[in-house]
Amino acid sequence: MHALLVRIRESFWFLPAVLGVVAIVAAQLLVTLDREVLDGRVPAVPFLDALSAGGGRSILTTIGTAMLTVAGTSFSITISVLATTSSTYGPRLVRNFTADRANQLVLAAFTSTFLYAMVVLRTVHTDVDDGDPFVPVVAIHVAVLLAVLDVGVLVFFIHHIASSTQITSLQRQVQTDLRAAVDEAYRDGDDDRRTIAPVVVPEDGWSAVRAAADGYVQSVEWRALTAWAGRNDRLVDVVATPGRYVIQGDVVVRVRADGGSRPTVDAATARTLRAAVVLGTARTPVQDVEFALQQLVEIAVRGLASGSNDPYTAVSALDMATPVLVPLWRDRAAVTALLGPEGAPRVLQHWPAPEDLVAGLFATVGHYGAGQPLVERAADRLADRLEQQASQRRRGLVATMRARTVDPGQDSPA
Repeated sequence: MHALLVRIRESFWFLPAVLGVVAIVAAQLLVTLDREVLDGRVPAVPFLDALSAGGGRSILTTIGTAMLTVAGTSFSITISVLATTSSTYGPRLVRNFTADRANQLVLAAFTSTFLYAMVVLRTVHTDVDDGDPFVPVVAIHVAVLLAVLDVGVLVFFIHHIASSTQITSLQRQVQTDLRAAVDEAYRDGDDDRRTIAPVVVPEDGWSAVRAAADGYVQSVEWRALTAWAGRNDRLVDVVATPGRYVIQGDVVVRVRADGGSRPTVDAATARTLRAAVVLGTARTPVQDVEFALQQLVEIAVRGLASGSNDPYTAVSALDMATPVLVPLWRDRAAVTALLGPEGAPRVLQHWPAPEDLVAGLFATVGHYGAGQPLVERAADRLADRLEQQASQRRRGLVATMRARTVDPGQDSPA
């Protein structure tokens, strides 16, 4: 369910569809209210001028035409921004625009106003039409009010699209995704739902559940898996972690009974467990920590490309990574298992070690930023901050990683 909600939130159609339905319903209700006012069952609304059928049609037609035109223009601007951002900072950042609630709301405001105007327009009648003249005065004035509000929405959209395309805004959004992913996967101690202590389990007694399709593991329904494992006295090992690409037939989940026996996995159980591992055509930063960090690194690397030659973008990317990596490096470890209500491990998790994340960042930025004094100084600042906050077991690791980016031939740490 969580994965479905995330997909809906990131879709460009959901909010316009919802507001479109609301607009149609509101139009019908207001037209009904106008009929009640016309029949005298409801008092007339003061301060609303009477309208002729021709005048009402002209207003609604103008509003509907204008809103559809503005909606098309806004959508064209958004597509143009997506293309520019994709080529400049990386195609994987397109998701940040489609998931942007403000962009969805702007498109929804214009399309829903258009639908509202069309629904109200069809109710305007004259004596010539059917002998039953009717002009929904209240509904037409509401359409005018919506048009006025949409002018403000248009001004907001211009401001928002201009500010959201700035590199700092993009990096801030990526930083938010990275922080959320890190907070989910790494903790500074055990609680009543998670543990960072090593979980030792035998290698025998497992039953495998294999993928029924190809794709990247975008997310895992951890709570659903934990609840299922608790109800059935099982231990679930999620082999296919978020970010991994699996093909049909790969093992995605292993199941083991509490007593150590190999449980039988029937078709219904296999479908339940497969449904908890959501596959897709592309990686997402929702639970994929490596991909979330990779997005910041990609922005930095593209800024260092010969066509861009913008080391300041790389410096900013390293600075944005610092507030997330420093707490991670100081006292956090990867969560190893999710616990059931009784406190026993129920779902095993396999997150990358913090050392691997930091080493990958320094290796990539060090490779592409070699010979760039600004980038090298920014990497040194990040390394110094990590070393100052490092726990005892991580002392000296950052210096070794940083040294290897300067001298790739140096032996790796034991």
